[in-house]
Amino acid sequence: MDKFTQQLLETDRQRVFHASTHLKQYAQGDLAGRIITHAHGIHIHDSLGNQLLDGFAGLYCVNIGYGRQEMAETIYEQAKKLAYYHTYVGHSNEALIQLSDRIIKMAPQGMSKVYYGMSGSDANETQLKLVWYYNNLLNRPEKKKIISRDRGYHGSSIASGSMTGLPLFHAHFDLPLERIKHTVAPYYYLRHDSEMTELEFSHYCAEQLETLILNEGPDTVAAMIAEPVLGTGGIVPPPAGYWRAIRQVLDKYDVLLIADEVVCGFGRIGSPFGSIYYDMQPDLITVAKGLTSAYQPLSGVIVGEKVWQALENGTDAWGPFGHGYTYSGHPLGAAAANCNLDIIERENLIEVAADTGQYLQSKMQQMFADHPIVGDSRGVGMLHALEFSANKQQRTPFDPNLKVGPQIAAACLDVGLIARAMPHGDILGFAPPLITTCEEIDVMVDKAHYAINKVMDKLVTNKQWYPRD
Repeated sequence: MDKFTQQLLETDRQRVFHASTHLKQYAQGDLAGRIITHAHGIHIHDSLGNQLLDGFAGLYCVNIGYGRQEMAETIYEQAKKLAYYHTYVGHSNEALIQLSDRIIKMAPQGMSKVYYGMSGSDANETQLKLVWYYNNLLNRPEKKKIISRDRGYHGSSIASGSMTGLPLFHAHFDLPLERIKHTVAPYYYLRHDSEMTELEFSHYCAEQLETLILNEGPDTVAAMIAEPVLGTGGIVPPPAGYWRAIRQVLDKYDVLLIADEVVCGFGRIGSPFGSIYYDMQPDLITVAKGLTSAYQPLSGVIVGEKVWQALENGTDAWGPFGHGYTYSGHPLGAAAANCNLDIIERENLIEVAADTGQYLQSKMQQMFADHPIVGDSRGVGMLHALEFSANKQQRTPFDPNLKVGPQIAAACLDVGLIARAMPHGDILGFAPPLITTCEEIDVMVDKAHYAINKVMDKLVTNKQWYPRD
């Protein structure tokens, strides 16, 4: 390591508060750091000269790949013309107006307006406030509870962190908030009754949702928030018939549906939106990541006609809508989003993702369906997960203390592949950029196969796992 890199890392340890990090271990130098210097296509490079194939597109977000000069030039030109002005009291900018029109035209039917923020977390905070405001307008002051799902991920702030259904994001933060409830995850692989079909399991999930609504009181339940495909909770596509069954329950009790499209939106699963792919018929939609492919921070809340009409009528009685962020509708973010959508449209990346996604799914199944420690190989589009099991026939998990998932993710990194160890389980996640080719998928899968075998052999050598006939 050269002196300059060593000095940078030392300053980083002294001054930077890193997310999702063992703080003391990193500050003391017991945990390795990495300085990313540049990136292009689906590869990133660090200060030590390593090239890494990014099999997770940053955090599911760099859909168009790294190093797009067109993006840099667009942001630069917008900064020269108008770097910033707020959107309060009717102020707008050309890039934002164009973007909003494009989003509504791409979105599922029935959408009306777009409200902007900077991240998926703040967008879901906005969703919560909209739902509460909406029910106050309708003179339903008790209808305020939000139902999320176990293993759902909706952000890390106070309200969005409460809606997240992963204990890692609740522990020691006094979360979740009292008004946030959680129902069963649509996690077919982890079903308790192994005899259930997917359709039966979907109806079971709907029954559990209805029981929760009835136990809480339908007059107190305002909305359900859900990802089309569980993301950070394990990359779990819904079982057959799931969204139809859930939608019937929500309609029965007049409960709004918020589709959290932060991961799925703008092509990730081979469709403009996951809610279109699964016919979710949402009332509100959250977008972020793929909106700009992370070239600028930008999020959005897409408001359906039903909710919008109530909000619009409410200002006659209550005056201006009292919610705003300094950077809502930021011109640089809007310009980046327009450029991102230009690239997606021009290169047909949604269709490409559908085709390459099919190849990804088949390649993973071909390589890992019979692997001794892979209990489940699942995914849709350009999302895939491998879940590891000590006994795949019985779906028995490994001892959590073995940290099999993190070991495999580290082994992948050793051979130049970034794949993500998902929380609360031994799960390896993949979400490559939408521009990834079939040849690059082959490289990614081969590297993952090598890493998994390496860890499996280590488990056997250490007598921590034994092959079964």
